Amino acid sequence: MKVIAINGSPRKGWNTHLLVQEAAKGAAAAGAETEIISLYDLSFRGCISCFECKRKDGPSVGRCAVKDELRPVLDKIDVADGLIIGSPIYVHEISSGTRAFIERLIFQYVTYKIDNSSFFKRRVKTALIYAMNMEEVNLEAIGYPPKFKTYEKQFTRIIGPTQSLICTATLQTSDYSKYEMSRFDAAERKKRREEVFPQDLKKAFEMGKELVS
Repeated sequence: MKVIAINGSPRKGWNTHLLVQEAAKGAAAAGAETEIISLYDLSFRGCISCFECKRKDGPSVGRCAVKDELRPVLDKIDVADGLIIGSPIYVHEISSGTRAFIERLIFQYVTYKIDNSSFFKRRVKTALIYAMNMEEVNLEAIGYPPKFKTYEKQFTRIIGPTQSLICTATLQTSDYSKYEMSRFDAAERKKRREEVFPQDLKKAFEMGKELVS
């Protein structure tokens, strides 16, 4: 069994990347072969709406026709048995790299047939992981739950059963004094990093295991 893990953060070694790594470790512990791919190592862009993936009897039907550094990643996912996608939240949205990746991944499988069928004929378990500085108590007011539920429903419909992990109030920097970040309590964030983030990592590990079961 092969599980592809996507790191949608430009910051290696930080929250999102660590969570994705832990989810991949969970999948590996359950017996899967895993591969972690960092989107910001690649040169690519989002969907250009060329519709070649939907051209009747075309050479790229059901497959993105854009040939760039993301194409081999999409090919790997096409035959994978599990998928992990992690993204930080920037300006109330997933990172631009993750969004571009999802456009390319999902749209190639979408059809506009009356029966709303998909070009993706298998069902692959997917784990979506989000990391953000927002406190959990404020998620509802900002409108995050419906946003995350939309992504979950989209992946469930097109790819397969999908679950989400939301990690809040994450540590943004090792030294808050260097930046204009006075609204955050640096000591509290560091304490949370030591006490709560390990629990998030454990949840990510269990999500990874669940993909393989």
